[in-house]
Parts: sequence; C-alpha cells; structure tokens
Amino acid sequence: MEATPKVEFLGLTFDVTVMIGTLFTAVAVFLLTVLASRGLQMRPGKLQNLVEMIIEFARGITRMTLDAKNAERYLGFALTLFLFILIANQLGIIMMVSAEVHHPIPALGLTEDVLEKVHGHVGLFKSPTADINVTVAMALAIALYAHFLGIKKSPKDYLAHYFKPFKWMVFLHLIDEVAKPTTHAMRLWANIFAGEVMILILLKFGTPLVSGAPLLIWMAFSLFVGAIQAYIFTVLATVYISQKISDEH
Repeated sequence: MEATPKVEFLGLTFDVTVMIGTLFTAVAVFLLTVLASRGLQMRPGKLQNLVEMIIEFARGITRMTLDAKNAERYLGFALTLFLFILIANQLGIIMMVSAEVHHPIPALGLTEDVLEKVHGHVGLFKSPTADINVTVAMALAIALYAHFLGIKKSPKDYLAHYFKPFKWMVFLHLIDEVAKPTTHAMRLWANIFAGEVMILILLKFGTPLVSGAPLLIWMAFSLFVGAIQAYIFTVLATVYISQKISDEH
C-alpha cells in the first residue's frame, strides 16, 4: 500500500487525503444540487433529468423503509446521504492520485522510515470511504441520530422495547445496537478499500500489456460496487431510523 500525508493537531492525527476527498465530495454534492435546482423547466435538460431520477430513486428508498408520513420528511436525508457516498466511493477509481516522494517531509508524517517501507509511493487523493474512520464516523452518527429520534418520539416506548418480548432479551437488544453501526461501517469500508487495493496492485505490479484489460474490467466492476454500496448504506440508514420512529416498533 501507499503512505498518505498526515498532520497532528491537538494530539489527533488527520489524514490529508481523507480531508481533501471529503471536502471534494461535499463540494461536488453541493454544486450538483445547486446547478440542478437553478432554472427549473417544464421540459428539463439533461442535468435536471439526472437529478430528478436520483430524487425519485431516493424517494423509492424512503417509501420502501418508512411509513407514508415519514417518507417525504426524510427524503432530503436519504438523497444527501446517497449522493455523498456515491460520489465518495468513485473518487478512488476515477481520480486516484499518487506521487513518488524521495525526500522526507516530517511535518506530514512522511519520515525516512515510512518512505522506505512504501518505496516512496505516497497517495495524494483517494475515496474517503476507503478509510475506516470515515465509515465508522458516518455509521455512528446515523445510529445516534436514530436513537435521538426514538427518544424524542416517546422515551417510555423507546426504553420499553429493549425488554420485549422478555425482560432477559435486553442483552440481545444491546448486542444488536452495537452490531448495527459496526456492520454498517465495515461493509462499506471493506468493499471500497478492497477495490482500491486491487487497482493499486494491478497498476504497480503488472505491465500495461498484462494488466490493461483486467484493470479496466476491475475498475468497471468497482464503479458498480460503489453504486451498490451507496444504495445499501442509505437503505440501512433509513431502516435504522424507521425502527426507532415507526408506530409498530
């Protein structure tokens, strides 16, 4: 694998590539929605058509997982989450950038020992979702948000469901609450990370004549996987919210 530049701040380590990729994704989502919502027409252009298709796709997710009353309320949440993850997943496939660094840069964590281990290969741009810290942070934020909504709706019912149908099942419910964000984060990270690792292997350890066709096939497959993982992550997020706010729960 490649090393990545990192900075220390208040005792914490921040990966520069993750910060750049996350900022780039956020700006891309913002620009896409702003440009698509300006000058709306009854006969939409290509960009408006594309965004309307994505909106209907997100609406289908909310209607599938939430009741009719809440489906439209959380449409914006599902749409934003899907767009962010979809774009973030593809960055490392379309725009993976690396460089050869031969001189140590201690301020960015690129010491002589680090550069020697990676043979000078330093990553500068990649998918933020290929970093487990990003997916864990998103999964935890969604889990906390779902719990907040459940408590806000009815604190009594929220606590009572942990002891149903039997009181001793509270332990199973607690394990379930820990497992949900864990698997939510690991599934997304593992798929995107593995895809980028395979691309790096094909780029660095194979000649263009040998790895060219397999690389193109794998990149196409990775784009497909990135879209599927964005869909799955968004569906699970709305499912977790539905479990906390639905009347049946």
